[in-house]
Amino acid sequence: MLAPGWTGSPAASATGDGAFLRALLDAEAALTRAQETLGLAPKGAGAAVTATADDSGFDVRFLAERARAGGNPVIPLVADLTKAVGEEFGPYVHRGATSQDIMDTATMLVAVRTLDLVLADLDRTGRALARLAAEHRDTPMPGRTLTQHAVPTTFGLKAAGWRSLVLDARDRATAVRDALPAQLGGAAGTLAAFAAYGAVDATALPAAFAGELGLRPPLLPWHTLRTPIADLAGCLAFTAGALGKIATDVLTLARTEIGELAEGSGGGSSAMPHKANPVRSTLIAAAARRGPQLAATLFGALVADDERPAGAWHAEWEPLRDLLRLVGGAARDAAELTEGLRVDADAMRSNLDLTHGLIVSERLSAELSALLGRSRARELLTELARRTYAENRPLAELLAEEPDLTGVDLGDLTDPARYTGSAGALTDRALERR
Repeated sequence: MLAPGWTGSPAASATGDGAFLRALLDAEAALTRAQETLGLAPKGAGAAVTATADDSGFDVRFLAERARAGGNPVIPLVADLTKAVGEEFGPYVHRGATSQDIMDTATMLVAVRTLDLVLADLDRTGRALARLAAEHRDTPMPGRTLTQHAVPTTFGLKAAGWRSLVLDARDRATAVRDALPAQLGGAAGTLAAFAAYGAVDATALPAAFAGELGLRPPLLPWHTLRTPIADLAGCLAFTAGALGKIATDVLTLARTEIGELAEGSGGGSSAMPHKANPVRSTLIAAAARRGPQLAATLFGALVADDERPAGAWHAEWEPLRDLLRLVGGAARDAAELTEGLRVDADAMRSNLDLTHGLIVSERLSAELSALLGRSRARELLTELARRTYAENRPLAELLAEEPDLTGVDLGDLTDPARYTGSAGALTDRALERR
């Protein structure tokens, strides 16, 4: 009820308790299959465990309640799964592994599955922004710096910039997803138990285990080498921030006083029937504000003691799930936002004129310096800027009255739409990226 940003999103289902249970069972079944492949379990053990590892046969709430005794849900799950598999193959459930092997591997599975969903929505957002950038390549609007009008730009360039961030997020998330490894090391990361159970080369087992799950084989057991978690934290926090940049720009430009953008379907107000609130942007912005703090907790867990940590590993579970959910919800909302975004080119043009032409003072300074000298040009423009506001008159009109400029054809120098620099070319260049 308190999480409208991700509730009902694909990521919500992919990170729920049921999804983690499914991943834990997938990991246990894969471990038995891998051991059977290497001759460490009898023929039929892998199939028996896989068939029994059906999440419908396990009670998530009961597992959660019993997890308190050992500090993690793997311990009660292994007991239940072993019993369900039966006497013949039950001894090959979880054989040689430690709880963290299964929990970490399940977390990687959940992360990969959730990132697949996030990436699909980032692709939607990228396509929508490419369309907006191409359509509005030459649509002029005020460029704003430090909250104030600076020089003209185009909405096409702004949308292309948003898309660039989205593609950066996509590339980072893709690289992280493709690198996430399985975890297998046994009690202290030495694989000793597997050798004790008869493995001729225990180091071959992690790769076989990873192959069963579609994860990367780990170079080493990473119980206290938390690079995969840090990589997830970084790419997710970056994605939240990248989408947050889009949201905060929309929130600004959708203000009643500006009115250059509007969400396709704004949200209502409980007290003011006239309002159409930018809800998608609001929820994305909220996720972007929470993301860095959740990532900070995950980076803090890098300081993991000994060969398996007390507390650092446990501290990762909830913030990582929260971060996956937040980013998954934000990606969904960003796709909906950009696909339905309404652009008011007339409002953009009208806002360009709010400063009576002063938004092109940079251009005029350069042009007039060549005619009058730098010092005189600056002095003149400073005086005319004062008069423009004081007399509420267009800068072009005041310039036309200046004796120093008699006979000078200023032409389109005061037209903001004709001072967008290389915005169009830069937009084209950005849209070449795939």
